[in-house]
Amino acid sequence: MAGGRIAVLGGTFDPPHVGHLVLGECVRWQFGCGRVLFVPAGDPYRKTGTDTAENRRAGVASPRKVTRGVGRLEMVRLAIGGNSHFVADGREVARAGPSYTVDTLRELLAEGHEEIVLVLGSDALADLPNWREPEEIRRLARIVVAEKEPGAGTGGFEGVEMPLLRISSTVVRARVAAGQPIRYLVPEAVREYIEREGLYGRP
Repeated sequence: MAGGRIAVLGGTFDPPHVGHLVLGECVRWQFGCGRVLFVPAGDPYRKTGTDTAENRRAGVASPRKVTRGVGRLEMVRLAIGGNSHFVADGREVARAGPSYTVDTLRELLAEGHEEIVLVLGSDALADLPNWREPEEIRRLARIVVAEKEPGAGTGGFEGVEMPLLRISSTVVRARVAAGQPIRYLVPEAVREYIEREGLYGRP
């Protein structure tokens, strides 16, 4: 259903973890968003390109093997199950070729959404000047920033008020590869999916 204010939380989500869910809920509450769209990046379609945050999301640069988009989208669906305000949006997974944030914002506005709150981590914010059409992104969306480290700053944008959670997809993957538990770091349905599919080099 289009209309109103929505939040867009993009990323690789390889895998989605509880930090993503806390961030989404804090954004929804703080900025009065009717829905939060979790938008997994598409599959890497070639292994060359400048290693920027957006190029990694767009599939132009792939410094590591990324779980297939359909699998990451399914994990997002499992992660957000039970929250009627959260939506797993698969448009970037379905899009052929590279997928850029500016294209997603244009599509969402064309669908009738009145305002888009684009959620960026402090690392992505630092890389924003290297993204496709960064000024257009700033024009199309209201950018808000989640600090990944204390004092990382918000670059003059609004900050997300949330507890600092030292959880990352990198940490989750490393723990799986080492045979360490990830229960409570990811939703239980995601943990079961990782185990069932044998993801991340699980012993």
